[in-house]
Amino acid sequence: MSQTRTPSGELLGWLWRGYLRHHIGLLAVAVLFMLIEGSMAGAVAYMMEPMFDLVFVAGNTSALGWVSFAFLAIFWIRGVAGMTQKVLLTRISQNTAAHLRMDLLKRLVRQDTAFHQTHPPGFLIQRVQIDVNSVNDVWRSIITGAGRDAISLIFLLGIAINVDWKWTAVVLIGVPLLLLPVGVAQRYVRKKASQARDLGAALATRLDEAFHGIVPIKLNRLEDYQAQRFGDHTRTFVRAEIRAATGTASITAMVDIMAGIGIMGVLLYGGSEIISGEKTVGQFMSFFTAIGVAFDPMRRLASVSGTWQVAAAALERLKELMDAPIKVRSPAEPAPPPQGMPGIGLEEVALSYGDAPVLRGLSFTAEPGKTTALVGASGAGKSTVFNVLTRLVDPQSGSVRIGGVEVRDLAMPDLRGLFSVVSQEALLFDETLRENILLGRTDVTDAQLQKVLDAAHVSDFLPKLPEGLETLVGPRGSALSGGQRQRVVIARALLRDTPILLLDEATSALDAQSEQVVQSALDKLSGGRTTLVIAHRLSTIRNADKIVVMDRGRVVDEGSHDELLARGGIYADLYRLQFQDGKTVVDPVGAAALAARMPADSTRAPSLLRRLGQRLFG
Repeated sequence: MSQTRTPSGELLGWLWRGYLRHHIGLLAVAVLFMLIEGSMAGAVAYMMEPMFDLVFVAGNTSALGWVSFAFLAIFWIRGVAGMTQKVLLTRISQNTAAHLRMDLLKRLVRQDTAFHQTHPPGFLIQRVQIDVNSVNDVWRSIITGAGRDAISLIFLLGIAINVDWKWTAVVLIGVPLLLLPVGVAQRYVRKKASQARDLGAALATRLDEAFHGIVPIKLNRLEDYQAQRFGDHTRTFVRAEIRAATGTASITAMVDIMAGIGIMGVLLYGGSEIISGEKTVGQFMSFFTAIGVAFDPMRRLASVSGTWQVAAAALERLKELMDAPIKVRSPAEPAPPPQGMPGIGLEEVALSYGDAPVLRGLSFTAEPGKTTALVGASGAGKSTVFNVLTRLVDPQSGSVRIGGVEVRDLAMPDLRGLFSVVSQEALLFDETLRENILLGRTDVTDAQLQKVLDAAHVSDFLPKLPEGLETLVGPRGSALSGGQRQRVVIARALLRDTPILLLDEATSALDAQSEQVVQSALDKLSGGRTTLVIAHRLSTIRNADKIVVMDRGRVVDEGSHDELLARGGIYADLYRLQFQDGKTVVDPVGAAALAARMPADSTRAPSLLRRLGQRLFG
């Protein structure tokens, strides 16, 4: 995040224009009741003079009734006005926070993969939840507390000036002395609050990593290590929070010191006038009540100035996220999506992440309605091809076409409506099995749903679930096995019924039995579609219409399985090295051909085989 501080006025203007102005009607009514509540503090101070001079000193019994009734009316009006304005302002603040949170999420989910690689989930969760809550809590305290206190202070100082402006000047003599130290304290609070926000995001990231990686943490005995890392971050976070709170508290303390000086001064100066008879006891009590009550809102207003710095630190980061440009957008005038069964073509596509090139002039085609497999080592750029096709990221140069239409010319919903994706990471939500397949669709009949359940082999394990389709699958589908999760994702893809299917290592993490079932479902899913497959197990793609061999972001060979075997080369060698059909016997012809090319030093052969395997399969 940027370290440049955004001025408070700019932050308030952004919050007002984006959110608060939509509630201007309710805000005006709330301010009216706030004005009424704040004025009642001045009314209490004003009534002190007749209470002491007419009732207690003069003994006027007729004044006792109306003075008592006046106090009753003041507190009734104050109670009703206070309740009304708090309810209205709470409604405004909660709605503002909800809209800010929703807008922020909408913005973040539209960012490209490069953005999310540099902004971890814990960091973004901290912003959407904690920072928005911080802004909401502080903003609510400002508009409910500071607004009321400011109005009360104005009325109370008006009563005090009405009694004696000289006394008021003596009381407030220390105010100018506070300006410089309060300004220094505010800058300190803003700095420490900003550090605390960043440390809070780091804590959220640590928690996200710990909970999502709980299994490898346990298997590698990393419980103490993770706890220590979290503890170190927590202690640093606590220190930053304490320092920010210390800065805020120091502002209130300065007001108390100033108040003590002022009260001492007015007692020394005004007390002599009371003794000499120049002022009445009632006047002094009215003044003293006004000033005494005024110091409470003054202290709270001083505290709000420090509290605002905490909110400003959070609001500054929210504004930066909202202002972050979305690099991958739909075109202003999108082209119509391709009809029928589209083919796929990449020509001289180049893509780099920073200074690291991933695709280097990549070119190949995938014929309509046929299956094209991508084979290559980890880091060869296979998954990046999928990202480029779906515009999760845009290449720096080259052409990517679907059905002859450049993907940049398609509206984003039209483009991604062409694809169904099944990957090795079967993403399921902590919802029911039904919702994970339908994903909010309401136009699916029971017959259509049953058809995809049967085709994806979900019906095979459905009777074993306690509540059938209404069973909760748990966080990330943890209540289901790997094979079951894959079948659910396949059912989801079948229901989408898109013309293009992308399969990314869809069976690599499954056991042999689950792989056979899932592969059967995938065969049904790919029928009649343009299919791109990423696979390390070459046995799963031997029937592909075309196999594209990639290395370091380039195409180094392509053809059918038989053509590549007949040509020899890397693909043929590695195919023969792999176990076939679950057997541990290597094809003797391939082994002999490979052995003939091995060096005479047999001790180097295993390492060469390993390096050759790593080159193609990672």
